[in-house]
Amino acid sequence: MSLESSNLNDHEFQVFSEWGEDGIIQYLVRNIDIENNVFVEFGVEDYSESNTRFLLENNNWSGLVIDSSQANVDCIKNESMYWRCNLKAACEFVDIENINRIIERNGLTGDIGLLSIDIDGNDYWLWNAINCISPRIVICEYNSLFGPRAKVTIPYNEKFNRTVAHYSNLYMGASIAALTSLAREKGYSLVCSNSAGSNAFFVRNDVVGDLPICEPESAYVESKFREARDEAGNLTFVCGDERLSLIGDLPIFDLDTQKTVKIKELKI
Repeated sequence: MSLESSNLNDHEFQVFSEWGEDGIIQYLVRNIDIENNVFVEFGVEDYSESNTRFLLENNNWSGLVIDSSQANVDCIKNESMYWRCNLKAACEFVDIENINRIIERNGLTGDIGLLSIDIDGNDYWLWNAINCISPRIVICEYNSLFGPRAKVTIPYNEKFNRTVAHYSNLYMGASIAALTSLAREKGYSLVCSNSAGSNAFFVRNDVVGDLPICEPESAYVESKFREARDEAGNLTFVCGDERLSLIGDLPIFDLDTQKTVKIKELKI
């Protein structure tokens, strides 16, 4: 009998990840049959903080990372890690029209180990569009301000930039319920959220095995980090429901009604 806890949050630790994702990923790759130790991650900035670097350096995985900044990609390629490991770094601004071409152009198709999406914006729409790969694990950032039940995402805008969209930097992404609904359509189950309330973890149904399967309401964690900014770009340290009020007049797409409404009209 395994002595490991079945509560995935008990396994959290941080090496390169922003929060405890490194530990959750290690638990998942120990408990899932993965035949192709390859990952794709986009929105990595300079890759100093990411969900896949520990897999690359500790587990000897291979992978593709994508960022829209050439300076960030150059920084990645100038690190010794880039020649010591089998990593490709591509400079691309991803959208629903080009994401599959970018991945395929870098030699990846079909069954892979892991996909990590964190672009602070069109996360839901990008995952929805990806069909050239079939990752066994998917990690996707969710916006906890949208609560545990509403199936909502920002409307798609191929040029979306969270700071341009609203000075607070709070207007972005999708709810955990929206991502879970999409996951089910794609054949995945929600297995946990990290304890910081920023990333949801999904496992493909054919390999989920005995892993605990969660509903969005039970996996949801309200984030405590205070990243809101004022119009001058200064941190305001706003927390709790006050964060949501800052973006209440902005549009949100409701997947259940297929209509765009104002955030303040949501029942969260």
